[in-house]
Amino acid sequence: MGVLTDLSGVYSELSGQGSVKAAQMAAEDFMKANRAYAGKVSVIGVDHQNKADVAGNKAAEMIDRQNVDRLVDMPTSSAALAATEVARQKKTVAMVVTGATTALTNEKCNKYTFHYAYDNYMLANGTGTAVTKRGGNSWYIIYPNYAFGQDLNRQMVSAVQENGGKLAAPSDATPFPNTDFSSYLLKAQSVRPKIFGTMQAGNDLVNVVKQYNEFGLKKQGIGLGIGLLFETDVAALGQDAFAGAIATVPWFWNFDARSRQWAGRFEKAFGKKPTWAQAGVYSATLQYLSAVARAKTDNSDAVVKALEGYSFDDFFARNATIRPQDHRVLLDVQVVQVKGKSESKEAGDIYKRLNTIPAAKAFMPLSENKCRM
Repeated sequence: MGVLTDLSGVYSELSGQGSVKAAQMAAEDFMKANRAYAGKVSVIGVDHQNKADVAGNKAAEMIDRQNVDRLVDMPTSSAALAATEVARQKKTVAMVVTGATTALTNEKCNKYTFHYAYDNYMLANGTGTAVTKRGGNSWYIIYPNYAFGQDLNRQMVSAVQENGGKLAAPSDATPFPNTDFSSYLLKAQSVRPKIFGTMQAGNDLVNVVKQYNEFGLKKQGIGLGIGLLFETDVAALGQDAFAGAIATVPWFWNFDARSRQWAGRFEKAFGKKPTWAQAGVYSATLQYLSAVARAKTDNSDAVVKALEGYSFDDFFARNATIRPQDHRVLLDVQVVQVKGKSESKEAGDIYKRLNTIPAAKAFMPLSENKCRM
């Protein structure tokens, strides 16, 4: 099995080697529970450098030369789209965990691709709705200028407007990756929205939030709306830099006893607490292997059939079902607010859960779906 991920760039901390370790843990757990597969499952990690052309080439190389039966992770939506197109051509199962674009289960869907953990519709539906209904009904949004950011901006604007909000100024695209967001922050100070919405991720988000605080937007009454948030982003600046910000996540490590137990195992093995992306890679890997066991073969067509329509509930994916029409994995998701440091009970205790969005309501309904497999 191949983990196609970012091992050296802006998403390497939230995914990267931690995702490789999570997949290895899932493989080891599966082999222990299924003696017939002992010694038969291996995991390799490959760096796609967040570039679509590299991702496509690496996916082909992994399948053709390294005999990979399944790809997983794939942060950066453009890279995920490129890799899953190769997987379609080569009839290889691909499970996207960290790429977010809804195109994966819409106009770019295919028989062999499954979208795990989250997507842009879920993020916008959760965060855009929650923030707008709490009074944040005037937004100025910036987004990274590639597939993920473009899609998330569209979804977020739609969610804000559907809940009675408006844009104080049109959204602006930013270079990716980027370190200087000063011009956009100055614009926010000029148009004075109630919410400054940032659709960046990873190190880019860290830079945005750092400069948001340096420019004093919070003190000026301009709140922070975050499209996509990982635990590593908060750790990079400290909780107080993000305190009060609302986000939507599929999972967090101290959600309950089941989550804490797995997170403790991961931390012991990897030396750090897991991000939800890494937990999602573990879950996706174990569900793939379980489908192989049900199908009694790793033939992709048989495994796809075993996955379609399957319902499960594990430490990560609660009340989950794999929707057969578009291969969207539906699961309960959590709307959370970042705690200030003084509110934390222990290291890494960063989220206060505001509410749970049930799986049936968290993701794009089929009535809006454009997938035709």
